[in-house]
Amino acid sequence: MTAEQSADPDVATGLDMLLSDGALGPLRRILPGGAGLRMAAALATKPVTLTRRGAGLAAELAKIGVGASELEPGPKDKRYADPAWTENPLLHRLVQAHIAAGGTAADLVEDAGLDWADHERIQFAVSNVVDALAPSNSLLNPALWQEARKTGGASIVSGVRRLVGDLATKPRVPSMVEPDAFTVGEDVACTPGAVVLRTPVFELIQYLPQTPTVRETPLLIIPPTINKYYVADLAPGRSIVENLLKSGQQVFLMSWRNPTEEHAAWDLDTYGSAILDAMAACETISRRSSTALMAFCSGGIITSMLLGHLAATGGQERVASVTFAVTVLDQAKAGTTGALLDPDTARQAVEASQKKGYLDGRTLAEVFAWLRPNDLIWSYWVNNYLKGRPPKAFDILFWNADTTRMTAGLHRDFIDIAVANALVVPNSTTMLGTPVDLSKVDRDMYVIAGIADHLCAWQSCFRTTQLLGGESRFVLSTSGHIASLVNPPGNPKAGFRVAPPASRTPTPINADAWLAVAETVKGSWWPDHAEWLGQRCGDEVDAPAELGGRGLHALVPAPGDYVRAT
Repeated sequence: MTAEQSADPDVATGLDMLLSDGALGPLRRILPGGAGLRMAAALATKPVTLTRRGAGLAAELAKIGVGASELEPGPKDKRYADPAWTENPLLHRLVQAHIAAGGTAADLVEDAGLDWADHERIQFAVSNVVDALAPSNSLLNPALWQEARKTGGASIVSGVRRLVGDLATKPRVPSMVEPDAFTVGEDVACTPGAVVLRTPVFELIQYLPQTPTVRETPLLIIPPTINKYYVADLAPGRSIVENLLKSGQQVFLMSWRNPTEEHAAWDLDTYGSAILDAMAACETISRRSSTALMAFCSGGIITSMLLGHLAATGGQERVASVTFAVTVLDQAKAGTTGALLDPDTARQAVEASQKKGYLDGRTLAEVFAWLRPNDLIWSYWVNNYLKGRPPKAFDILFWNADTTRMTAGLHRDFIDIAVANALVVPNSTTMLGTPVDLSKVDRDMYVIAGIADHLCAWQSCFRTTQLLGGESRFVLSTSGHIASLVNPPGNPKAGFRVAPPASRTPTPINADAWLAVAETVKGSWWPDHAEWLGQRCGDEVDAPAELGGRGLHALVPAPGDYVRAT
């Protein structure tokens, strides 16, 4: 595993930073503010360094001018894959000049010797400006003119129309997928099932068994609270729900309501209580006294706090096991979060969402896109606007664009927990009136992280294994935040790391120690998780003949009504 693959946690951003920027807007991070002034002041005290950097850039530009420079884009830089960037002398020199200027800017950030917080802010701002000024984003891109010749100029008209349309509505970034590329309930979120419980906060979906026998203990999936649930149920063959059903698991899933300003007061207790209601329904229908839990991202934070509540009230036996997917509980150095989320910023973010009653999911999508601008902004800029082409249909990006809101109360509570890093210190926060001490939780857990996750760094996810009691199995999947989860069997590039023999050896106490002993396993982690889960979900029994039971009945077919709300 290379240094790039293992990913330093400081390259990630953190859920709480996403939530603060979602309230205050992405420009808060792109504009350096006081950090820029401090960088200028620091460099002013280093005239020799400034002169040396300036002279170095001038010398390199001179070499570029006479064709003697050896600067070239990296072999994996797809922006300059077109041979014209190399064969055309003017274009080649523009690329080299951009590389030289970007390198000098990055060097100056390091030369300033800023503290961690200012360094992170300046580095983010500089990298965004450098990426934006890449020649590939300009009208000089040969792809623009090649496409224009091919289409008789229609691509230019299409590109302008797409640009105007994207700027007219939030999120004001290039569309990553067409709004009609998929249909919820038909080609995404289409695993057969029914809503068996509806409350003001969520719908509970029970899925139709796909095997003659099932494990007697059901699984309840708790999705993120800032996206719709079907990240767990994408297209057939790419659905975690479908895969678990085929492994003989009884599967239930919570579909959160998309809140509006009238639900502003819903907070962590509201969502924790909702999970308890869903667990009670699972127990009633399955005639079991316990339920296995599988929670994603922000849903995992709420689930961990509910486990703390159950531990304090003697109710842990209701949980057969718990799976945390890309969930960060310890916010210490969780990416740039620790550097940039100070109490004043947190207060401003909370005040902004309180005014509306919610945090707009479209703004969150915009913030997330600017975390990886080359992948999520500029590649689509070139495709959509310069080439005038529609973006490719991709189910993960369709799900990502199908945004939801977060209530002001939940937003406030998440930010408060992040600023205080409250889940690390016993009894520093509460759930349903009970102090939360995660060390008292003794449930077995399966923890999944993505090696290239830009939101929840895998090292931060790993620390979840040290906060809760019980045996843990930590799995490091390929790819990033969502692609690491949507990782079905059959993908030849798929793989994961796990420390052997995980079922008998305690997880090492830190991420580096774990990585040193972890082994690479080819293929998807889904079968590994299904086997682990099956060992904790009791004996096999006949699959139920119908959905619901004992007073709970099928209300509407899956995917239900809440998932369709805009």
